[in-house]
Amino acid sequence: MGVKTFKPYTPTRRFITVEDFSDITRDEPYKPLTVPLHKHAGRNNTGRIMVRHRGGGHKRLYRIIDFKRDKFDIPATVESIEYDPNRSARIALVRYEDGERRYILCPLGLKVSDVVISSRKNPIDIKIGNAMPLKNIPDGTIIHNIELIPNEGGKVVRSAGSWAQVLAKEGDYVHVKLPSGEIRLFSKECLATIGQVSNPDHKNVVLGKAGRSRHLGFRPTVRGTKMNACDHPHGGGRGRSKGNNHPRTPWGQPCKGFKTRKKNKPNSWKIVRSRHEVQ
Repeated sequence: MGVKTFKPYTPTRRFITVEDFSDITRDEPYKPLTVPLHKHAGRNNTGRIMVRHRGGGHKRLYRIIDFKRDKFDIPATVESIEYDPNRSARIALVRYEDGERRYILCPLGLKVSDVVISSRKNPIDIKIGNAMPLKNIPDGTIIHNIELIPNEGGKVVRSAGSWAQVLAKEGDYVHVKLPSGEIRLFSKECLATIGQVSNPDHKNVVLGKAGRSRHLGFRPTVRGTKMNACDHPHGGGRGRSKGNNHPRTPWGQPCKGFKTRKKNKPNSWKIVRSRHEVQ
């Protein structure tokens, strides 16, 4: 894995970088594990735009990923490492001993012909790609794809290059340090996968031109100061002016340093150290 640069034979090529895809071993997805992906352009079921600046983009097939890792105590051999257009990480196609194939998130360092296994009750090796409950993972271990609620499947730490760390165990809960620096309590029965998520160079890629954003499904963003007063708190006026407003969102919420996290959520007690407290 790495980042590829180009000779500046056009002004845009001077800045563009792309992933070199050297870790990819198969070009086409395994068709039985794909479904059509219909675009919604940021709209909900009533047709209203819920997320701005979405639409267009290249056509995709969705790869069905096994985030639950619930085929327990059956070894699986890695058949291929593949690109997934729906996520920043790589995915791995694994074949279980009974012949079933599944896609899993590919950890950094996993290779073709490696064997991975998932277990909830039996002890297994602390090896990259193996999945087990947090209670069985030693302190200090790097993990990813962590369940928030047992048996619901991994929900956090799934993007390219991310990882969390097991810090300590206390009663029915395990202290885990998340990528944001936040320390959170997870049930000791929650499954997690050993290792760091693959493709850590994803964050170093420079799109370099507007067209690449459009291919990804992102539409242009207009600055608030260029809008009318009825469209944005920064709009209106003559020239470049915010109208004596502090920086705000289009809906009037302050957007520099204003904390929006609720303190009395049902699971607030599970947060040992907030990401806002990170030095």
